[in-house]
Amino acid sequence: MTKDIKERIEIDLRKFEDSIKEIDSETKEKYKHIIDLAERYYYDTKYFVEKKDLTTAFGAIVYAHGLIDALKKLNEKE
Repeated sequence: MTKDIKERIEIDLRKFEDSIKEIDSETKEKYKHIIDLAERYYYDTKYFVEKKDLTTAFGAIVYAHGLIDALKKLNEKE
């Protein structure tokens, strides 16, 4: 079970990296505070994986994705 969760977190880390790359530079500049928060949660995820705290790691990467998803929705409406 732990191995499955760790693999899922690693997949989510890669998906986050891809999602960040999809955001154009204008949006990154306009919402840099949101990008910064999302990246902090991304790095927190890596930290918690190292500490073998997979529950907190999973929560952190999910939050990072939520911030990026919200940013994309905001950008769509403008």
